Amino acid sequence: MEEQCVTGWAARDSSGILSPYSFTIRKTGDEDVNLKVLYCGIDHTDLHQMRNEIHMSIYPLVPGHEIVGEVVELGSAVKKFKLGDLVGVGCIVGSCGDCSACMSNMEQYCRNRIFTTNGIHKDGKRTQGGFSTAMVVHQKFVVRIPDKLSPEQAAPLLCAGVTAYSALRQFNDSDKILKAGILGLGGVGHVGVQIAKAMGHHVTVISSSDKKKVEALEHLGADDFLVSSNAAEMEGAAESLDYILDTVPAVHPLQLYLSLLKVIGKLLLVGVAPKPLQFESDDLILGKKSITGSFIGSMEETQEILEFWAEKGLKSMIEIVKADYLNEAFKRMEKNDVRYRFVFDVAGSNLN
Repeated sequence: MEEQCVTGWAARDSSGILSPYSFTIRKTGDEDVNLKVLYCGIDHTDLHQMRNEIHMSIYPLVPGHEIVGEVVELGSAVKKFKLGDLVGVGCIVGSCGDCSACMSNMEQYCRNRIFTTNGIHKDGKRTQGGFSTAMVVHQKFVVRIPDKLSPEQAAPLLCAGVTAYSALRQFNDSDKILKAGILGLGGVGHVGVQIAKAMGHHVTVISSSDKKKVEALEHLGADDFLVSSNAAEMEGAAESLDYILDTVPAVHPLQLYLSLLKVIGKLLLVGVAPKPLQFESDDLILGKKSITGSFIGSMEETQEILEFWAEKGLKSMIEIVKADYLNEAFKRMEKNDVRYRFVFDVAGSNLN
């Protein structure tokens, strides 16, 4: 197959408004997988990129990095997939392959990683994401979707799911019941709750209001719910948590949440805030606490979370939308008006 003309939905400027856009993708190389896009999760990072709030966006920009598709063509050197397979593509589609991060199966930390959206391929061409009819991706950056997972359920795991899983993986198989905090109950937070519970942790959801309390406790299985704007509740929970997974993709006061950690507790940042976050050094020093970051996950971890999710029988809470609703979906997501992840039905939409 030669270069393909495909149709997607793209942002043309920092307004972030999406509209139909036609472009070409490369022909299938020896180690490439050509896939028809079926579904694509909608992530807060998409909105940041569409509005040029991170990574210096180049327009037109086709977002989407939680992509599930069907294999329609394979390069001659690809042996681990076959035509018709259900596969996934996440946040990156390339790396150098030679650095210490790549050699340690942590290619997401490669300084020359190639992002699925708004990146530059080794041939100099720009990458466009999964809000499009087709993609061509090197086989290393494609994962297999387990038979037990439907494509729309799998999509949020390719960024939100692996982001939570990669950060929490260090606590799996602990010899004691850990007290976990999940800060923010959005796309990443709602899968984080389920992953931590499946690992056997005692999970407290931390939110700015009690609007999501019933959902957190009854639908997602959290053990406790803490309202961060309630001073008495926060004081009562001081020094009670072993770790907090901070999923908030906006500016927020870290000092407030550091007070909840036990001695040697960890605050794990996975939400990308568009402006710097602040804290007092004493809040770390006097409790030997730490703030650490975790960025998406490796390809190995991406395959692991898919298998973990299927094995544990977990379920993403999603709302499926079509192309004509995309701009409205982003408006709602910005207002936290989604439970808990929009998934774009690409194959079922008229992209023109």
